[in-house]
Amino acid sequence: MARCKKYRKKFDEINVIPFIDIMLVLLVMVLTTATFVKTGVIPVELPEAKKATKQTPKKELTISIKNNGDIYINKNKISKEKLQQQLSAIPKEQTIILRSDKDAKFQDFVTVMDILKGIGHENLYIVTKE
Repeated sequence: MARCKKYRKKFDEINVIPFIDIMLVLLVMVLTTATFVKTGVIPVELPEAKKATKQTPKKELTISIKNNGDIYINKNKISKEKLQQQLSAIPKEQTIILRSDKDAKFQDFVTVMDILKGIGHENLYIVTKE
């Protein structure tokens, strides 16, 4: 009786494809977590000044336009006639946040934008819903 011998191929190569897959996954994980690592802060002792004035952080000014055309500055209702006078009194460095109701007239929005552009105020944020 003849015996069947199965010839086995000698295992002399390493399959590197699974190794490459694992390394790519690890690389992605390292790159995504590396952006969240806090960068080092250099400790600096600041000098003191005797006649320094303290800078208080300025709050932003909120202008709200309701759907009935009412305009509010920081929750205080203001008429359209006094709006330019009120906005001219604020410094140009002041941050303005403009909130307009989606049902408000576009002309009211344009009026506020025209006043801000006329006084040269460019530090403006327009709030929208995502």
